[in-house]
Amino acid sequence: MDARLPVTVADIEQAARRIEGRILRTPFVLSSVLSERLGVPVGLKLEHHQTTGSFKLRGATNAVLSLSPEKRARGVVAASTGNHGRALAHAAKAESSVATICMSRLVPENKVSEIRRLGADVRIVGRSQDEAQVEVERLVAEDGLVMVPPFDNPAVVAGQGTLGLEIVEAMPEVATVLVPLSGGGLAAGVAAAVKGRSPKTRVIGLTMERGAAMKASLDAGRPVQVEEVASLADSLGGGIGLDNAVTFPMCRALLDDVILLSEAEIAAGMRHAYAEEREVIEGAGAVGIAALLARRLGRLEGPVAVILSGRNVDMGLHQRVMNGEDAA
Repeated sequence: MDARLPVTVADIEQAARRIEGRILRTPFVLSSVLSERLGVPVGLKLEHHQTTGSFKLRGATNAVLSLSPEKRARGVVAASTGNHGRALAHAAKAESSVATICMSRLVPENKVSEIRRLGADVRIVGRSQDEAQVEVERLVAEDGLVMVPPFDNPAVVAGQGTLGLEIVEAMPEVATVLVPLSGGGLAAGVAAAVKGRSPKTRVIGLTMERGAAMKASLDAGRPVQVEEVASLADSLGGGIGLDNAVTFPMCRALLDDVILLSEAEIAAGMRHAYAEEREVIEGAGAVGIAALLARRLGRLEGPVAVILSGRNVDMGLHQRVMNGEDAA
């Protein structure tokens, strides 16, 4: 792994020590149904069991703890599609700080109300994460708040990467890791951790067909803007930022492939998780299962680890998907 990348496995190991006791070390279980169907061991990293319902608590906690007491006292701010906001609100409250979360009108109400419940100041701005980010930058400039980005930040990426360390420890022989891909914080961190410990392991990013900003950026060779549209995998929406300095170069260097999934395939992944694994997960958390069920990975050469990244789905939507709907 290139030591010149913004986040290394040593950074991730330091983050693991910093956040220990403040986040859950989530279960890693073998899926007998998927293992039998695919012909290789398939392990599920149940990160949706995390305290705030998604992996985002790892990065938010590491970022908040990395700030000086003076900066924490000023308050933190971020744009979010929901899960980062929830995690940052929780992490800030735990350290006697206050979070302000800026979100677009596309963020589901269940996520907005939970962030408010955690004591954060919520701002609903525009119809995209990019528009919400403009409000973040105003609050930093005018009110002195400290920005904790949802993904393009070394401390956030290092925190998310602790998930990769846990996967390799639970399945040392893992050949392929499937990771949801949005702004790249999780994918970059997990890839850095996994390849730092097991260089031959493949790490594959998974995202939705519509509005996949990191995939479009990787194809273009530079960060680009895409239209943000509704998806069952709403947590994977939003841009990566045209001045992306951390996750774009890391995803470009470390991901072995990126696979796009249809809404129907994502819905099938959610249904399998519920019916066969007895797990309620949101669309973004189902993309790994979806890719396996749709046979999108070709021939599998060894054990596979699948990250179930979040459970913060609107339960009315979840019920409709369980009853056969394939759209948000």
